[in-house]
Amino acid sequence: MFVDIFSGVNTDRITNTRIFIASRPTVEYMNAGGDHTADEPREKCGVVGISLADREAARPLYYALYALQHRGQESAGIVTHDGFQQHSHVERGLVGDAFEKGDLESLSGGTGIGHVRYPTAGSLDKSCAQPFSVSFKSGSLGLSHNGNLVNADEVREELAAAGHAFTSDGDTEVIAHDLARNLLEEDLVRAVKHTMNRIHGSYSLAITHDDTVLGVRDPLGNRPLCLGKIDGGYVLASESAAIDTLDGELIRDVRPGELVVLDPDGQGYDTYQLVERESTAHCFFEHVYFARPDSVIDDNLVYEVRRKLGRKLWEESGVESDVVMPVPDSGRAFASGYADAAGETTADGEPRPDGDAGIEFAEGLMKNRYVGRTFIMPTQDERERAVRLKLNPIRSTVEGKSVTIIDDSIVRGTTSTQLVELVREAGAEEVHLRIGAPAIIAPCYFGIDMATREELIAADASTDEIREEVGADSLSYLSIDAVAEALGESRADLCLGCVTGEYPFDVEGEESDRDLDAVTPDPAPADD
Repeated sequence: MFVDIFSGVNTDRITNTRIFIASRPTVEYMNAGGDHTADEPREKCGVVGISLADREAARPLYYALYALQHRGQESAGIVTHDGFQQHSHVERGLVGDAFEKGDLESLSGGTGIGHVRYPTAGSLDKSCAQPFSVSFKSGSLGLSHNGNLVNADEVREELAAAGHAFTSDGDTEVIAHDLARNLLEEDLVRAVKHTMNRIHGSYSLAITHDDTVLGVRDPLGNRPLCLGKIDGGYVLASESAAIDTLDGELIRDVRPGELVVLDPDGQGYDTYQLVERESTAHCFFEHVYFARPDSVIDDNLVYEVRRKLGRKLWEESGVESDVVMPVPDSGRAFASGYADAAGETTADGEPRPDGDAGIEFAEGLMKNRYVGRTFIMPTQDERERAVRLKLNPIRSTVEGKSVTIIDDSIVRGTTSTQLVELVREAGAEEVHLRIGAPAIIAPCYFGIDMATREELIAADASTDEIREEVGADSLSYLSIDAVAEALGESRADLCLGCVTGEYPFDVEGEESDRDLDAVTPDPAPADD
């Protein structure tokens, strides 16, 4: 159905502006904004855009979404354009469930965008599923968004006062409305710049304007976005693994504040540096947890970063034990790097004596990959039981041994407690816990669904108190400086809000020691 996004406004230029959304059933869930019972950060979203010559974009978009499935499992969708009209298919569920036989054939055209979603803002029903589609006097618009705006309510109120009618509570629709309004008066580049100067927060965007595909990355580079070459055209994606899936070649990361416009015929692209900042605020958690290990983000292969972090973990807090084992799957590269470093030096930093191989690396926890999300279980006891359904220790690996467990992070601490219990019950004599990231002490407002400050175990507890709570013989986190060094970045160029409480954006109700003047939206007009 078509729904007017402007109501009660008698302006010829805007009365024909309409937003297209599919009929959407209302579904109730435990929490709008995500599963807050899970003891782990939840995925963000993934975006992709493709422009091809002489072949349909739908199937490559479909494959790319599969490659980005780890970034969101709530919904999946594709919007294409055939040069005459826009086509859209958006459904709840995994990529394989959202598209049935014949759906891809209906998405004609050589250009298009796709999206996989895990909700961090807005409701969980289909009304916030993406891509978001708009049809208006200047053409059609599709928009996929990874990130979170901190001034969405402010911009929404301004637009509503100007006559815009909203159909969802998500911040993606706010961006779509603002961009559609600007496109009525300005060319594509100026319209995008004007919108970038109004929205405040983290975002990477894949956009279609008729048959033109464009990508935009927020001025601080908080959310990842990269550009690649594939057979017959070009692709924009949240992670380079999606480009690899299409047998493509990574060209480079989209720069913070940059607009990339793909030619509709798939023959090339243009770039525009629309906003520049003196510093960045890259999300370090992409490398610690979210991104696929085989992805390259901001010139760093995620797998190698995690191995470096594991080596630094040994250098900073290594403990002599019989075996080191990862929490599958995100802890594997950390544990590999940790074990390698332990084979070179002792915990005191001295070279290993001849014949001393260091600490054995072993898979001591096996993961059941067919267990659903724990939040569907009605009681806390059942949710705790789910850890045993998901992970099972290998007794021969741990029995009678001193064991070091490597995990990527601790959120509430409940999973860590249960892991330590599992390994002890399997016969471990000592259990040491090493974490490949700094302690999470504050919530994230920029696209990660972690937990509230009250739910974070490290928000008001010391490391030793946490160690006692989870039942480990020792516990150590990685330092912030080690993370920055592994990424080849300064602390000033990373978003560290979740581990310092200091945010790169002015968040209502939160204090920040960062230089907010550097990230205030540029008041300059869009055409300068």
